[in-house]
Amino acid sequence: MGTVSHFLALTAIITGVYELVFFTITALLRFDKLTDFAGSTNFILLSIVTLVSKGDWHFRQVILTLLVVIWSLRFGLFLVMRILQWGEDRRLDVIRSTFWKLAVFWTFQAVWVWSVSLPVTVVNASDSHPSIQAVDIVGWIMWAVGFSVEATADQQKLLFKNSTQNRGKWCNVGLWKVSRHPNYFGELLLWWGIFVSSTPVLEGAEWLESADKKFGNKADYRFYKKTTSPLIPLPTFLYEKLPAWFKVVFLFEFPLYSRNLPQDEMLNWKTKSQASKEVKAG
Repeated sequence: MGTVSHFLALTAIITGVYELVFFTITALLRFDKLTDFAGSTNFILLSIVTLVSKGDWHFRQVILTLLVVIWSLRFGLFLVMRILQWGEDRRLDVIRSTFWKLAVFWTFQAVWVWSVSLPVTVVNASDSHPSIQAVDIVGWIMWAVGFSVEATADQQKLLFKNSTQNRGKWCNVGLWKVSRHPNYFGELLLWWGIFVSSTPVLEGAEWLESADKKFGNKADYRFYKKTTSPLIPLPTFLYEKLPAWFKVVFLFEFPLYSRNLPQDEMLNWKTKSQASKEVKAG
C-alpha cells in the first residue's frame, strides 16, 4: 500500500488529528492528565498502522515496531501514574491558562512524535528489506541500554521524591549522581539505536538525496554540498574545514546521503576522507 512518501503524509495526518483531539479536550476542560497519554500512544499508533498497512511483516519491521511499543507503554504508564499521583502536570503550570501557549506546546508534541517516529515509519513503509546485519544488532543493543537507563533513572527519581526524608532536596542518588539528566540520556540513546538499526533500509532509499541525482554533475552543487552542513546551521567556511569523522559523528553527514553522487565525485570524497584519517594518524 503506497510509497514511503504516502506513508509520511499518512502519519503526519494521523498525528495532527490525534493530537488535535486531545488538545481540544485539554483546552476546554483544563485537564492535564491526557497529555502524556496522547504522546505515548501516538507512537504506538504510528508504528502499528504503518506495519499493518504495508503488510510485509519483515523481521526488522516487526522488531522495531515492537521496540517502539514497549518503550511507549513503559514511558506512557510511568508518566500517567506520576501525574495521577501529583494531581497536575507541573510542566503546564505557566501555559495552562493561555490558549496560544498551550497550542504551541501541543504542536511541538505533534512534531516531536512524527519526527522521532520517522525511522520506523520509513522502515515499515519501504519495499527494501535487506537481510539483518551487524548494525541492526548494534542498534538493538543501544536501545536496550537506553531503555534500561531511562527506566532506572525514572524509578530512582520517583522513589527519591516520594520519600519524606528527601523533601526540599534535589535527586543525586543512583544514576543521578553521575548525570543531571540520565533519563534524557537513556531516551536519546534508545531512539538513536532505532535509527542505527534502520540504516540498512535508509541506505537503499533513493529519495534521501534526490538533489544529488538532479544536480550531481554540476560543480557548483558539489561545492555547495561539500561546504554546507546537512542539518545544523554552520558557516560554510567552518564546515568545509572540519574533519570527515567529526562531520559524521556530530553533524550527521552520513555516507548514505551521498550515494547518488556521480562515482567520480564519490571517489574524490573517499580519497579526501582517507587523507584526513592519515593526517590525523600521523
